Amino acid sequence: MKQSLRDAFDIKSKETKVNIISDYEIFKDKKLLDKLRTEIVENLIDREMPNDTTLNEWINDLIDKTIEGYDLSNLERSHLYNLIDNEINGYGPITELLNSKNITEIMINSPNEIYIEIDGVISRDDSVSFINDEHIIRTVQRLIQPLGRTIDASNPMVDSRLLDGSRINAVIPPLSTKGPVVTIRKFKESMSSIDELIRVGTLTPYMARFLDAAVRGKLNMIICGGTGSGKTTLLNILSGFIGENERIITIEDAAELKLEQGHVISLETRTTNYAGNNEITIRDLVINSLRMRPDRIIVGEVRGKEAFDMLQAMNTGHEGSLTTMHANGPIDALNRLETMVLMGGMDIPVKAVREYIISAIDLVVNIERMGDGKRKITSICELEGLNDGEIKLKEIFAFKQKGLTETGEVDGEFILYEGIPRVYKKILARGISDIEDIFNPNYQKPEEVKPKLEEDSKVQTLYYRGKYEGIGPKE
Repeated sequence: MKQSLRDAFDIKSKETKVNIISDYEIFKDKKLLDKLRTEIVENLIDREMPNDTTLNEWINDLIDKTIEGYDLSNLERSHLYNLIDNEINGYGPITELLNSKNITEIMINSPNEIYIEIDGVISRDDSVSFINDEHIIRTVQRLIQPLGRTIDASNPMVDSRLLDGSRINAVIPPLSTKGPVVTIRKFKESMSSIDELIRVGTLTPYMARFLDAAVRGKLNMIICGGTGSGKTTLLNILSGFIGENERIITIEDAAELKLEQGHVISLETRTTNYAGNNEITIRDLVINSLRMRPDRIIVGEVRGKEAFDMLQAMNTGHEGSLTTMHANGPIDALNRLETMVLMGGMDIPVKAVREYIISAIDLVVNIERMGDGKRKITSICELEGLNDGEIKLKEIFAFKQKGLTETGEVDGEFILYEGIPRVYKKILARGISDIEDIFNPNYQKPEEVKPKLEEDSKVQTLYYRGKYEGIGPKE
């Protein structure tokens, strides 16, 4: 019977209980809290701070004047002060949520309806609240103002990044009938290396080494997956394998990629208003980037007519290009790519488009958010060619889910298919030969443990319930 990594190494899990105290548990009178908070915030907006006083003294003075005549406890007064301090020095009620390292997503649906995501699990957070819709809009304006973005009636939608690299999307009336809706996807610094992805079970060391070699070998790659599956995180990590001597140009709607190389040019789209006047699109930037002498072009996400220009760049000497795409799997990604090229309005036969895709794309990597909230690379495949007019894919690595464990975690295994991929020849041609042991079963370095062959000899089992190569269960 196979064991989980936790069972194999006799690791005892600890349950930590977190007691969330909401605004209205400290203030039993909800109307009073909203009234006091509204008055103080409005006074802060309307009045200027005197020159002969400090910020803390000014806040305390405003609070004292506002609560005069109300019998508040010290706890209530301290909590009220913290709320106002966050309005001035932070980002309102969500300041602590933004500072938390465990929260990966913040979703604001209404002043009193806020959801957060922790470890892939979404739950409602009743510990914070806004005063009203205007309070939400004011907070969004404060978040995006340093980046030169704005949101108002003439620009009711914004998609931007924050100073720490996190992404914010906000929609306000008249586009949103419910009121302001804000989604903040936080930049998680801990997920910045391939080792961390291996640790959490997103992929195996063999898969990581192969992707490392593929990037260094300048294979053109598409990373596909659903919303929140970790495409951008994976793209950022894989981009880190690019050499220091290469000129890299990144193209994004909101600059999220954080590359450590020295020679990186970051381009960002521009939408000046909702009507789209003076708009600079991904396609405009892709076309322009070809004149900037790039060694690598990294497009944050392909979603429209720029797909043809991206393929053209890949087919005209700009090898090693990387991009992401929303799709349910590798086949769907190529179907979408084909549709995007045809959206360009050019009269090109479908067969010619597919042949163009095959000559441009080397690898398709699919990443998914599983039922337990964890991310896994479920497929790494290469394009083999056309079969009866359809693009044929051949999987190199895959994750096969078998079910769920007793604790509700996804139970499955990563496998390596038999045979040497065609792209391996391209990698070797670039002088990269440090992954020979992956595809040659007879190759064995000193003191190295070979992966176990399955009985049908068609696949190699690389991972099972958190067990990596060379790590066996505790005797």
